[in-house]
Amino acid sequence: MVDDLYQEIILDHSKRPRNCHSMEGANRKAEGFNPLCGDKLKLYLKMEDGIVRDASFEGSGCAISTASASLMTESLKGKTKEEAIKLLDKFHDLLTSDSPAAKDLGKLVVFCGVRDYPARVKCATLAWHTLRSALDGVDAPVTTE
Repeated sequence: MVDDLYQEIILDHSKRPRNCHSMEGANRKAEGFNPLCGDKLKLYLKMEDGIVRDASFEGSGCAISTASASLMTESLKGKTKEEAIKLLDKFHDLLTSDSPAAKDLGKLVVFCGVRDYPARVKCATLAWHTLRSALDGVDAPVTTE
């Protein structure tokens, strides 16, 4: 079943998150907080010539929040700021639209079922809202409320 595969990927990334560490030399940082679930996240980006060369995060959160941050950091590397924002918008559409376009999302499509659980959408989008602040150089903490 596709749903089983998606659940397996989310569980794998929540138990063994990729890019889960602070980053020396990060030139963009942002913090995010989801008061509903208690998820906390600090995102680190290394931008060079308008391209995300590296991305990592630290924090604590539920399985969906952690898996989303893990998959997001994997997906960002090598993307321009504009490409990262397009990906962010497509991901947000996947979780909030009645007829999302899952095209070009790669592994991120595993979060399509989250749309059916409105309280969990904030868990899945926390890292992405934090990404927007990091890309824009906004220093204030991000909240999902």
